[in-house]
Amino acid sequence: MVIPENVNKGLFTLRGTKALKRMNAAALQILADEIREFLVESISESGGHLASNLGIVELTLALHTVFTTPKDKIVWDVGHQAYVHKILTGRRGHFGSLRKMGGLSGFPKPCESEHDAFGTGHSSTAISAALGLAAARDLRDATEKKDLKREKRETVIAVVGDGSMTGGLAYEGLNNAGHANTDLLVVLNDNQMSISKNVGAVSRHLNSLRTANAYLGAKEDVHFILDKLPVIGAPITRGIESAKGLLKYAILPGVFFEEMGFRYIGPVDGHDISALLAVLRQVRKIKGPVLLHVLTTKGKGYTNAEKSPWSYHGVGKFCTKTGEHAVSSSAPTYTDIFSKHLCRKAARDSRIVAITAAMPDGTGLYKFKERFKQRFFDVGIAESHAVTFAAGLAAGGMKPVFAVYSSFLQRAYDQIIHDVAIQNLPVIFAIDHAGAVAGDGETHQGIYDIAFLSHIPNMTILAPSDGEELRQMLDFALAHDGPVAIRYPKEVAPEESSDETKIEILRSNILQEGKKIAIVSVGVMRETAREVVRMLSHDKFSPALFNARSVKPICTDLIKNLTAYKYVFTIEDGVRLGGFGERLARQIGDNFCHAFAFGDIFPETGTRNELFARYNLNAESIYKKIIEEISNGKQKNP
Repeated sequence: MVIPENVNKGLFTLRGTKALKRMNAAALQILADEIREFLVESISESGGHLASNLGIVELTLALHTVFTTPKDKIVWDVGHQAYVHKILTGRRGHFGSLRKMGGLSGFPKPCESEHDAFGTGHSSTAISAALGLAAARDLRDATEKKDLKREKRETVIAVVGDGSMTGGLAYEGLNNAGHANTDLLVVLNDNQMSISKNVGAVSRHLNSLRTANAYLGAKEDVHFILDKLPVIGAPITRGIESAKGLLKYAILPGVFFEEMGFRYIGPVDGHDISALLAVLRQVRKIKGPVLLHVLTTKGKGYTNAEKSPWSYHGVGKFCTKTGEHAVSSSAPTYTDIFSKHLCRKAARDSRIVAITAAMPDGTGLYKFKERFKQRFFDVGIAESHAVTFAAGLAAGGMKPVFAVYSSFLQRAYDQIIHDVAIQNLPVIFAIDHAGAVAGDGETHQGIYDIAFLSHIPNMTILAPSDGEELRQMLDFALAHDGPVAIRYPKEVAPEESSDETKIEILRSNILQEGKKIAIVSVGVMRETAREVVRMLSHDKFSPALFNARSVKPICTDLIKNLTAYKYVFTIEDGVRLGGFGERLARQIGDNFCHAFAFGDIFPETGTRNELFARYNLNAESIYKKIIEEISNGKQKNP
């Protein structure tokens, strides 16, 4: 087969994946280089997940060459590595809208394309989801009485990053899939990274497999020799079976997966298209569950990303030539303030320990790691384990601080209740990326934490509105005898000048006196509330403004004070159902109370300001709604 003359323009003439099947390996490699160039140029303008997608180009091309979506199903774990898949399935022209409101999602989304078999935004879910798709296929085939050859059946594939293998759900899926013994392909995309460098025993095990260069060729010979060992008498039979087991563990590095019920194949060079095509064509003929171990380099093809893959995991705009990232502001964020103050406290108290679930950079704990290595714990992408681990540390006399994104904390809901709250253990949850989150869409919105934590007994929930409040809330939490959650966004933190040198954390404070109208802000919504107050004051109203501080318990003085106001409005960046405003309304009696919050929805991709505007949580929308409610109230009560 010759390389088409226009292959250097292949990406721009590509119309679906059928054309891939007519290309040879050399043509596909040229296309791979073009895709990398496109990814770097496009993501440098839009921002997005770069390094992981640069590493998976050849593997994605090989999968789409050998298999045919949407008939065959590919589930991506984590979904941020699916950009190349999107490019190949007709969405290249939409990459200018990547992670923007109304644009292309940064994750697989079935409503966006029939080629996206399953929505995956969080880690470690793909094997379970793929097994469900495979079971559904089996049930359909049985109902329709189909008896197809293995290579003609619908193939279900889970492409799993090795970082995802640090999550317990992945092993629940492996265990069930091995027991089910149905046709399923798990491709382990092993780049030795999740977001930051992988940690733990699983990472060490995979590293041992990476070094087993002779494994692929030797495996069949070992199986042949073991199977040909003679069997003479029952005692000798037992001895030989035991010897077989010992030899398997000594010689076959993939035996862990084989013992789980999978046929292990690999490691395979994930950047050698010829090798990938050959092994995938063989794998599709194998019955039962198969795990294909593929070695890739995160950031492949872009020198800056290869040298520092964690820096190019999720990026904003950057210069393609220098690799320099665009800096929107030099002012400290809530994350920066939390990180610095936690280190300051840890220097004075050796009982303070910090925990992350594979995100030391995103949560700001990398500084803690550098200074207090023995008291820093990265547990991998395992939020449930992190919470119970923290509970054990607390029971042992330590002061654990688990820094975690809001949308990832919900993965540990049972552990928060069962292992922390019931025992009233002093675990601190530093909830980063709380509220509306820009760019990552529905799966990463941090608007649910107030609602799912508020009804848990013993839980204290705090929401700082500036940097100083965050510092003092962390001080309070470290001294408190019970679980405390402090929620804050990925935003610059205002430094409020206040006469209060020592804040009473569980008490609200009044920012402006007023009459008839009271506005209560939660956390970072204080600045929006201030703008609303200014707009109302311009209309000759005299609204009072309260800063809630404590989401739970709600300040008793605040409840008492609010009974003096005819109209009460709360503003929060969480959901209305189960939120602060709804709970407050139940406690202030017959007074009118309206909660401004997100409705019963999953907010899509957009900036925080775009999301606030769309869901009527910006100052102008809130102001108009307050005027409407007051006007209606005047008509009802002349």
